[in-house]
Amino acid sequence: MTAGGYAQGLRRHRATALWVLVMAAAYYGGARIGLEQQLVRGQVTPMWPPTGIALVGLLLGGIRLWPGIAIGAFAVNIMIGPSFLPVLGIVAGNTLAPVCAVLLLRRVGFRVELDRLQDALALVFLGALGGMLISATIGSGVLVASGAVPAGDFWPTWSVWWTGDAMGVLVIAPLLLVLRTARLPRGVPAYRWAEATALLAGTALVTVVATHSTPGLLFLVSPLLIWAAFRFQLAGAAPCALITSLIAIDAAAAGSGPFAGLDLFAKMATLQAFNGSAALTALLLSATVTEREHTRREIEQVCRRLGEALSRLAPDEKIEHWAAVPPGERGHD
Repeated sequence: MTAGGYAQGLRRHRATALWVLVMAAAYYGGARIGLEQQLVRGQVTPMWPPTGIALVGLLLGGIRLWPGIAIGAFAVNIMIGPSFLPVLGIVAGNTLAPVCAVLLLRRVGFRVELDRLQDALALVFLGALGGMLISATIGSGVLVASGAVPAGDFWPTWSVWWTGDAMGVLVIAPLLLVLRTARLPRGVPAYRWAEATALLAGTALVTVVATHSTPGLLFLVSPLLIWAAFRFQLAGAAPCALITSLIAIDAAAAGSGPFAGLDLFAKMATLQAFNGSAALTALLLSATVTEREHTRREIEQVCRRLGEALSRLAPDEKIEHWAAVPPGERGHD
C-alpha cells in the first residue's frame, strides 16, 4: 500500500470511528429520554426513541455504524441492570433489531425520502413491526431468564417492549428523515407560516384535551393529522405525530382521562392503539399525498414537453401539406 493510500484509509477509519461515537451518543441520549417514560421494571417504555435513531443512522451511514448502537445500548443498560451477562443479551437484541430492519428495507428498495407509499409501508411492516420483534423477544427473554421479570409476565413485557420499539421507529424515524433535508424555506407567504403554527399549537391543545377528558375523545386528533399530511406532507405530519404521542404517553403515565382506572395491559393497549393510529395516519397519508404530487408534476412535465414538440413539428407539417397540394389548388394561407 502506498503512503497516500494508507493516509486515505486512516482518514476513512477515523471518520467511521467518529460517526460510531456520534451514533453511541445519540442512542444514549435517546435512551435516557425514553427511560423517563418507563412502565415495566424501569426498562420497558411505551416509546423507545433509540430504535428510530439507530434505524436512521444505519440507513444514512451504513451498517458499519452498528458498534455505535452496541456502545450506546451497553452504556444505558449497564446502569439499570439486571446484571452483566443479561445486559449483554439485551444489548445484542437492541443492536440486531435495527441492523436486520435496515437489511430488510434495503432488500425491498426503500428510499429515505419517504415519497412513495411503498416506502411508508416498508417502514411500518419491515422496519417497525417486523424488525423490532428481535429486540422484544431477546430482551423479554433475558429479563425472564435472569429473574428480573416473573415468567408469567413475559407476554405483557414482550408486548410493551415490542410496541415501544416499534413506536420509536414509527414516530422518531420519519421525523429524523425529514430533518436531514430541512431547509428554511424562502418566499413562503405569511399565511403558510401562520397555518403551520396554528396546526402545531392546535394539535397540542386538542391532544391535551382529548387525553385529559373522561369521555373518549381521542378521535379528535385525527382531523389535525390529516390536515398536516395534506397541507405539509411529512414535514408537517411527523412533528404533529410526535407531539400527539408524547402528550398521550404523559397522560397514560399519570392515569388521566381515558387511561384512568386501567391496569397496565389495558392502559398500554389503549395508549399504543392511539399512538399507532396517529403515527400510521401521519406517515401513510403524507406518503400518499407526496407520491400523488410527484405523479402530477411528472404528468405536467410530460404534457409540457409534448406541447413543445408539437409546436416545433407543426410548421414543418404545414409546409409539407402545402407542397403536396397541386399548384392550381393552393390557397394563400
